[in-house]
Amino acid sequence: MITQTLIILAAFVIYLAMMLTVGAVYMKRTSNSADYFLGGRKLGGWVAALSAQASDMSGWLLMGLPGAVYAMGTGQSWIAIGLFIGTVFNWVCISGRLRRYTIRANNALTFPAYLKNRFHDKKRILLASSSVVVVIFFLVYTASALAAGGKLFGSVFGLDYTVSLTIGAAVILAYTFMGGFMAVCVTDFIQGTLMLVALLVVPLIAWAAMGDGMLMENLEKSGIAGGTDAFLGLLRNGDRNYSAVEIISQLAWGLGYCGMPHILTRFMAVRDEKELKKSRVIGIVWVALSLGMACAIGVIGRAYLYPTVLGTDGAGSTENVFIELIKKLFTQQYALPFVAGIFLCGILAAIMSTADSQLLVTASSVAQDLYKGIVNPKADEKKVLNLSRVTVIVVAVLAYVIALDPNSSIMGLVSNAWAGLGSAFGPVVLMSLFWRRTNLAGAVAGIISGGLTVIIWDYLPIIGGKTPGAATGLYSLAVGFVVSLLFILVVSLCTDEPDKEILREFDDVAGGNVKE
Repeated sequence: MITQTLIILAAFVIYLAMMLTVGAVYMKRTSNSADYFLGGRKLGGWVAALSAQASDMSGWLLMGLPGAVYAMGTGQSWIAIGLFIGTVFNWVCISGRLRRYTIRANNALTFPAYLKNRFHDKKRILLASSSVVVVIFFLVYTASALAAGGKLFGSVFGLDYTVSLTIGAAVILAYTFMGGFMAVCVTDFIQGTLMLVALLVVPLIAWAAMGDGMLMENLEKSGIAGGTDAFLGLLRNGDRNYSAVEIISQLAWGLGYCGMPHILTRFMAVRDEKELKKSRVIGIVWVALSLGMACAIGVIGRAYLYPTVLGTDGAGSTENVFIELIKKLFTQQYALPFVAGIFLCGILAAIMSTADSQLLVTASSVAQDLYKGIVNPKADEKKVLNLSRVTVIVVAVLAYVIALDPNSSIMGLVSNAWAGLGSAFGPVVLMSLFWRRTNLAGAVAGIISGGLTVIIWDYLPIIGGKTPGAATGLYSLAVGFVVSLLFILVVSLCTDEPDKEILREFDDVAGGNVKE
């Protein structure tokens, strides 16, 4: 067993060394903030697609989602369905138009800068408010990724959670600090490929290893609430039927895509329209396969791991189903510990590919948007670049502190951050791209109302001692998105319409009259 653990550790060391090497290589090629934050708009189709999707899915894809399906059944797939719809909409409707608009709007390097330029925000109200929202919710989001890393190392190597958390955070911090956007995107490309291979191969091998007919038999024996039919029913939530509110809440996850800065910056960085079209196809196919197989892991893992039932009698968290599946399959049944190590690195890849992107977006909001945009507009490139790297360290440390609780739920942390970002930014992105009448006042009102709605809905116990979210069961993103959208509409219509230059820019983008 010790030998197997050492072999798995060797696979991790090789993988982590590769990521650090990429960071070191791109550190030499990063000479200014444009390189550090957007890679000089040089992303190719494959890198952009896999980077966008890998940075999106995080440890949630290989831990949170399979764990939910393992515990409650395939009805938990409604989240995956909502995310797939959101992904398709984002690539088809948002990506091209946003890329053109960021170029037309004074070549914006960051998402908050796009909003400032789009609405000619001379007082930088949008820049400040959007940057603050990014920092607040990305702290929680980054903490979820670091927590997933801690649980991975702890489960695989039997390490103390705090030690595991420290190792994962240190490696992610190192290559993000060194290489910036291109290092993050190239590592995300590698990680996205590894994630997809792990998702496709592991559950299929486990299914074959069980033998004919054992899937249904083992599922039934594992003590599923409501029986196998309920477990495999899309309209069942454990031993009861789904309510309309629950289905709406899970589908609402798809709304978040419109407002995720770490995904939107990939659209902004693609080399040209031709590469963007390629990215669109690759990204949609990747997410369809990944989400489908992540759900399959929950089902197959429940059957394959039996008689062990995670979440009972100290058998470990249900969120570790993929980890336990890999360990049993490749260290016990087939004695291939190095292969187990490679596939476990797929989980690490999911974690790292999101955390690095979130660190970078938060750093850009602080250094480029808050510092250079508001505090010191005359700051030179070197100072901004150095501050960005310092910010990466500070944010990583704060996220590390938030993630120190070993009982923190990956699903819960991701849910809160996703709702906050999606509600604050999703509606303003949509309206800024597709409604000509949207103005500065409306955009500010939308960002503030969306973010505050999520905080109130999830954290303030104002209904009989419960939060509105707990009292109604409705996901805060569904509420926050609608509230933000209404504020943008009403406030924009009640205030002055945009000036002629803003309208001209909008018409240029809508008509495709934008020079590369």
